[in-house]
Amino acid sequence: MKIGNVPYRSVWVDQDDGWSIHIFDQTRLPWTLDVLRLTDMEQVAHAIRTMQVRGAPLIGAVAAYGLALALRVDAADAALERDAALLAATRPTAINLRWAIERMLDRLRPLAPADRVAAAYDEAARICDEDAAQNESIGRHGLPLIEEIAARRGDGKPVNILTHCNAGWIATVDWGTALAPIYMAHDRGLNVHVWVDETRPRNQGAALTAWELGSHGVPHTVVADNAGGHLMQHHAVDLVIVGTDRVTRTGDVANKIGTYLKALAARDNGVPFWVALPSTTIDWRVSDGLTEIPIEERSGDEVTAITGRTGDGRIETVHLTPPGSQAANPAFDVTPARLVTGLITERGCCEATAAGLTTLFPEQAA
Repeated sequence: MKIGNVPYRSVWVDQDDGWSIHIFDQTRLPWTLDVLRLTDMEQVAHAIRTMQVRGAPLIGAVAAYGLALALRVDAADAALERDAALLAATRPTAINLRWAIERMLDRLRPLAPADRVAAAYDEAARICDEDAAQNESIGRHGLPLIEEIAARRGDGKPVNILTHCNAGWIATVDWGTALAPIYMAHDRGLNVHVWVDETRPRNQGAALTAWELGSHGVPHTVVADNAGGHLMQHHAVDLVIVGTDRVTRTGDVANKIGTYLKALAARDNGVPFWVALPSTTIDWRVSDGLTEIPIEERSGDEVTAITGRTGDGRIETVHLTPPGSQAANPAFDVTPARLVTGLITERGCCEATAAGLTTLFPEQAA
């Protein structure tokens, strides 16, 4: 995708030294576009924990490069296992993190320590290239959902799509998941408009999704999280598309806190509720999302305070709640498969069921 007509991915290797890693500091968006240079595993782990990088696919890709950086220091067997475990523990809910680390270990364990660094960079690059290709394919498979609504209406009015959190290219290596069909529809000249949930408490929608869509020229409107149901009741939403951090083999969906409420409102108002994901986000070992997916509990400070830019351009954090008030901060919730209209994957669309998923991914049927 592009920023100011310059194409970017969300993670890349420094072209001059050939080994350090660059990412965008997402905690600084949308106020400033800061590029961070990561030179060791500890910096990568910090970036993941503090959400300088976030979004399930991107977390996995950056963690893969983090392991490559770690191997530059110590490529012995014990260090490989230790550093892989440390990186895998940085965020508990997004399955892509564990998937990427396990894939790296499968590639690296059989190799002699002297051969591991080059192989690690090669495998991390493959993970990135595959993610970009998968997300582009998600866009192609999701595009007909928007085209069908536009054709059925036939009045040229905008197709109104509501999304929650950020599932765009800044959450992946490129293209994004939920936003990929929207970008493709816009680029093909379809009249689309996006309702952007602010997504408290981290405001990934207001800060990141709005920034992405604005940079690409996609019409959008930021709304309070609690406005979604009202908009659906008044027929202002044609389609909901969200991303996800983990999907069970039976179609339950873990996504940013508040997604479940959008699914309930969509069901009550007859609005299609679709979830976009690469297959790396499917946890084939889990069947019951409510009992088996770990939900990350983040610091209450994210709820009791908010960061923004003042009128004179300063970035400031201010408190929202009375001194002494405690805050709970579950970062994700689980939407049961029964509330999901369907899943958009790189292999096509399917029902949010075990049968639907194994139709697209028959190799997982066993």
